[in-house]
Amino acid sequence: MKNNYDVVIIGGGTAGIMTVSQLKKKNPGISIALIEPSDTHYYQPAWTLVGANTFSFEDTARPMKSLIPKGVDWIRDYAETFEPESNRVKTRNGDVYSYDYLVVAPGLKMDYSLVPGLEESIDKAVVCSNYTDPRHTWEVIKNFKGGTALFTQPDTPIKCGGAPQKIMYLAADAFRRKGIADKTNIVFATPGTVIFGLKNIAETLTKVVDRNNIMLNFGYKLVEIDAEKQIAWYEMKAHESYYNKNENVEITEANNRKGIHFDMLHLAPPQAAPDFIKNSPFALESGWMDVDKHSMQSNKYKNVFGLGDVAGLPTAKTGAAIRKQVPVVVANIDKMMKENVITDKKYTGYSSCPLVTGYGKMTLAEFDYDNNFTPDPKLKQMLVFDSSKESWRLWILKKYILPYLYWNKMMKGQDV
Repeated sequence: MKNNYDVVIIGGGTAGIMTVSQLKKKNPGISIALIEPSDTHYYQPAWTLVGANTFSFEDTARPMKSLIPKGVDWIRDYAETFEPESNRVKTRNGDVYSYDYLVVAPGLKMDYSLVPGLEESIDKAVVCSNYTDPRHTWEVIKNFKGGTALFTQPDTPIKCGGAPQKIMYLAADAFRRKGIADKTNIVFATPGTVIFGLKNIAETLTKVVDRNNIMLNFGYKLVEIDAEKQIAWYEMKAHESYYNKNENVEITEANNRKGIHFDMLHLAPPQAAPDFIKNSPFALESGWMDVDKHSMQSNKYKNVFGLGDVAGLPTAKTGAAIRKQVPVVVANIDKMMKENVITDKKYTGYSSCPLVTGYGKMTLAEFDYDNNFTPDPKLKQMLVFDSSKESWRLWILKKYILPYLYWNKMMKGQDV
């Protein structure tokens, strides 16, 4: 292993592995280092299904070593500081690596500190999260006997913004199968103002909400969890509103806050850029990485690119977004290595959210920076002609086809 590389890539998640695989396939002779401390790579989109006991957690994991292309140096360490003026990265162990080009794709972090009581309660008793331990989510759903099932999300960007809803719809199906739907109050508390930003998707989800008698609490910003009393505390926004209001849901008011009493709680933890990115020369004021939204090139350093969840882009943080970002980054680095200019290839903000609406049902939201509904034409090959509607074929896509494509195509450097 050496200390000088053509390309250094930070992060062995979806963005990092896809980038290293595509770069190595396009330029077999270049020297690449991947800085990633984890031994295991997870296919996290399937954790929604793990939390509903319809996918094996073990099948979401692969050894990191098995995904890194031959000829790539794997540096099993944490990136810690950047010196972009001298093209260097320093790791936690004190090693320094220089690069001609740098790709920053470390993902994001769960920031429990933003909600007092969260760190002490998450993944314990009746508090669960598919973002951290989907196996515990299923234990909570399986053992639920009735009462208020509260689903919520934070007032921060999160990976896969639809995930807090997906598990709610699956849980509603599970409660119905158990015969406890009539003694269950399902609540979705969100800081947002709508169930989903795309009108046609929102119309479909509203029908799902209605058939499950789900109470929607809009304008609810999660600020504290009292696990002992089983109350989630919220600050209200000016746009507080309700849909399918359920008088059986106990809500306490105190100190200008509202507390929803729960018998189970599923949440997406608040999420933020990793500290070493926040404190780096690459960061926006928000902490996310400052990149051009079309080229993914750093707005400050032309030989640096950022992508994936860490990028400060006005679109959803999803694996589908990464799938479209990686070819742009790879093309731009390849062009810069040869001609010192980037290509005219652009990332348009494409992202997608496979919204599971029950066992065997799914709708698929695909959109761009302008919030246009942009369904993939390939869906017609599956006889899906309107992906904004619920379909069992889309469920097959989610459960079987996408995991196959991920492990066998995307992780191996194929542009799909």
